[in-house]
Amino acid sequence: MRSERRLLDEIRLREASLEDARREHALGELSDEDFSAINERESAALDIARRSLDEVSRSQTTTPLDATRGARHPARRRRRSRLIVALVCFAVAAGVLVWANLGLRQAGSSATGGLTLSQTQKLQQLVTEGEADVAAGDDAAALSAYQQILALQPTNVVALTEAGWLEASAGAKSRDAAVVAKGVSLLHEAVTLAPSSPAPRLYYAIVAYETPGNRALATSQLRTFVRLHPSKAQLAVAAPFLRALGIASSPSSG
Repeated sequence: MRSERRLLDEIRLREASLEDARREHALGELSDEDFSAINERESAALDIARRSLDEVSRSQTTTPLDATRGARHPARRRRRSRLIVALVCFAVAAGVLVWANLGLRQAGSSATGGLTLSQTQKLQQLVTEGEADVAAGDDAAALSAYQQILALQPTNVVALTEAGWLEASAGAKSRDAAVVAKGVSLLHEAVTLAPSSPAPRLYYAIVAYETPGNRALATSQLRTFVRLHPSKAQLAVAAPFLRALGIASSPSSG
């Protein structure tokens, strides 16, 4: 059963994603079909998360041993908690957070430029598979989908971002520095190719934050991220890291 904090984070992120989708739909940036799919998916997931939260609230108890463990390693627990929040936020918001800003909805966009019709159709299929796999928590399958996208289009910023994040996360979990480095390299390439896009920079900053000795890089990347006018969903993902580094969530407030 998921913890109360994780459920609250999921609910907050899904609500922000829905709000972003409504805004984009009202501005004509999101088609009726795409908006309907996002609305149906997120609303159903919200209902499940809220019911789960009710169950957790009724059954959750804290034992003296749990409290002692929390007091014994508060810094470690806070650090791990921030990473868990980031991973949850990524899984929740991936479909809207990255794809809505860099996705393939507009025919002839740079995301699909130079591909044949069959390649574009394959790309769309892989996009759908990757989103579904991330939402289902199947990181290995999601990574495979994004790697196939990169095989078709090595400069696809969305696939670089998502594959980079998944590689870095997997490396962190397994304590494999080489895998983390590969993920960082993919994220850095995404930032280089799309310097004005907030999504790649956000995840590059999160990985930098969680990597020893890279707080200065994380700070500079997050400051730039804030100046790029990120969506509310993206800001929700960034919030714990912005607070930890003392960065204002909007340029005008800092």
